[in-house]
Amino acid sequence: MKKLITALAIAGMACATAVHAQTDAKTELAKKVVALQQGPELDRLVSQLAGSTAQDLIVKWGPQLEANVPKAKQAKASEDLNTELKKYADDASQLIGKQVAKVSADSLVPAYAERFTQEELQQLVAFFESPAIKKYQTAAPELGNLFVQKLVEASRADVVARIKQFDDTAVKIVGTSPAPGAAKPPAKK
Repeated sequence: MKKLITALAIAGMACATAVHAQTDAKTELAKKVVALQQGPELDRLVSQLAGSTAQDLIVKWGPQLEANVPKAKQAKASEDLNTELKKYADDASQLIGKQVAKVSADSLVPAYAERFTQEELQQLVAFFESPAIKKYQTAAPELGNLFVQKLVEASRADVVARIKQFDDTAVKIVGTSPAPGAAKPPAKK
């Protein structure tokens, strides 16, 4: 009886060790997949997140600048605010960027390990390590910018017409024309 219990215990430990080794290998593959995905597109995402917070500051302080700074001093104050805004955006990008590794380890790695088999993770690693994907990741930001530029150009006239339509309706509702420069058409790139 003791031999049977000992044999079962050893078999149980061996099975647990095999499962633990498989889980560790799977987690390592998930870490590799997450690391391989991070590149120029992630950097752009971090910049976009920081830029959106900067945009919130512009919306908040732009009217304050116009309301509280004399016209003669607005150009200098605007320049100073833009300098500080640039510093803020750089700092926000760094602060957000510092969290990428931790958030990836805490959320993405377990999510990949849970959703994909070890074989699928190996296939993903091979995919992300392929020369074609590396080239794609390098070219993606430029291609994305080209697409956005062409999309803005193609839709500019329609958007400008829609802005005018909105302004006309807003005048009927509010009873006055908008402040100069309140709504501008999409900028040319």
